Amino acid sequence: MPTGRGLHAHVLDTLGQRIVDGQLAAGSVLRPETAADEFGVSRSVVREALRVLQSLGLVEPRQRVGTQVLGIGSWELLAPTVIRWRGASPSYFDQQRELLELRLGVEPVAASLAAGTPGAEAVLAAASDMTDACDRDDSRAYLEADVRFHRALLEASGNAVFAHFAGTVEALLRTRTSESRDTITRWTRDAAARHVAVGRALVAGDAGGASASAGELVRVTRDEFIAEAPRP
Repeated sequence: MPTGRGLHAHVLDTLGQRIVDGQLAAGSVLRPETAADEFGVSRSVVREALRVLQSLGLVEPRQRVGTQVLGIGSWELLAPTVIRWRGASPSYFDQQRELLELRLGVEPVAASLAAGTPGAEAVLAAASDMTDACDRDDSRAYLEADVRFHRALLEASGNAVFAHFAGTVEALLRTRTSESRDTITRWTRDAAARHVAVGRALVAGDAGGASASAGELVRVTRDEFIAEAPRP
């Protein structure tokens, strides 16, 4: 049984996942005493978890009602914790498509801003590490290099909002590997090559080429997810 902060994390993750999965429907009420009995923890541990859920927009305390579960329209959908929960839920493919479409509007612009900056070398180095990981058939190294690539790209833009978005992209990338959804999570040399093309354009100071390559990179990934998503 978890102890200390582990108890809080366990309660938080379980309740958050239930809400995102739809097991706890919007409008239902979470009662601290009931949750405390279920998890075998104090009400203060449950209340702490509920405060975090409230900060993420998943619940809201209502007078004379209790803590009420909110619908997806209230959730902080860019928060890494919510991304992780949605990544383990039936909405996995929906989230991938939604955030890849958002990235289509962000990463090409970030690439154009990052071209020729000192941070460009870090982007290319991460892309090269992805190619090396392919050669070694090392999925973990590939993921870590992929995370470094996108973080370096967004940070090199010099735009603080884009840099903040790196946490969202990292969380999204990690759900792909943790869920192991067959073909769409496989790393490939072609994918690594698209990352290298972005890095080379950045180092060359080619803003237009970097933007186009970044757009192609995200677009291909989005199309892969759309093709692999289960049909309704």
